[in-house]
Amino acid sequence: MSQGISRRQFLRGQFGRRQQAARPPWALAEAGFLAACTRCGECVDHCPQHILVKDQAGYPKVDFAPGECTFCGECAARCQPRALQRREQTAPWRLKAFIGPQCLARVNVVCRACGDACPVRAIRFHPQLNAAAQPALDPVRCTGCGACYRACPARAISMEPI
Repeated sequence: MSQGISRRQFLRGQFGRRQQAARPPWALAEAGFLAACTRCGECVDHCPQHILVKDQAGYPKVDFAPGECTFCGECAARCQPRALQRREQTAPWRLKAFIGPQCLARVNVVCRACGDACPVRAIRFHPQLNAAAQPALDPVRCTGCGACYRACPARAISMEPI
């Protein structure tokens, strides 16, 4: 049996499957996060990069349009209910960049904006004969910070959970 969409999704024109929101760094697993988060907005209010916003239900989620995450930890430090728990030994989240088919370099337009913006140089460009250099993403180096997302003029980059 396939799972249908909610009435709210239908009325808002969201006919696809509901995708889990990208939560702030160091968020508990989704079920634990939703149970612990009080929707107080402290993490949203104190994010220096202004990339945390509230979703439709009032929970914090990441929006990379204004900028990238610097992993400063301010959101986790402000989280009183401990829905965000900074752990130095683990990655802050399981997001990685994904370069889609609408990438300008993939349609033979010279563009290296994402590679130039990547602070850890996870996106490299490989030269091609008679074509624009093609992007290659190193998923091991990618921190999921979102710097490449904002830099991409074609919006070909998405941040997806691994």
